[in-house]
Amino acid sequence: MATKTVVRHSGDGKAFWILNGLYEVKASSDETNGAMTIMELTIPEGMGPPPHTHSGSETVYVVEGKLRYHIGDEAVDGGPGSFFHIPEGTWERFEPLSTVRLLITYAPGGIDKFFAEVGEPAQRRELPPQSEIQADFIERMQETGKRYGIQMKSMPGA
Repeated sequence: MATKTVVRHSGDGKAFWILNGLYEVKASSDETNGAMTIMELTIPEGMGPPPHTHSGSETVYVVEGKLRYHIGDEAVDGGPGSFFHIPEGTWERFEPLSTVRLLITYAPGGIDKFFAEVGEPAQRRELPPQSEIQADFIERMQETGKRYGIQMKSMPGA
């Protein structure tokens, strides 16, 4: 149970640039006694994480934009107001069909430490300059993810 109130306003808290997206920490695992991590992600069209699983659940609310969510063997399109709850151990990935803004809760917490380790501190609260994602970065994400209970596959077609 969290014993501390967390209040964040736009632009508050830590933020990272990862996979050409902006990952903002709204509530860290340290602030919730490990119960959860809450993140706001802004991801450009065509970007998104490789297929992966978590050692806990992931709950996603689409604030803006459209995406295609690949959950197990299914693909489901979502837009503003769409809600997805992904149980522990489920292979999933999302593919933005436009720039998307998502509010994601991971339970239990700890994934914020993964993002801090693989990401680059955001210089501004906006999408980073777009760059090609290098294979060695995905390999580093895969290796680092193992320490946080995350399994990753390569991107489809890579």
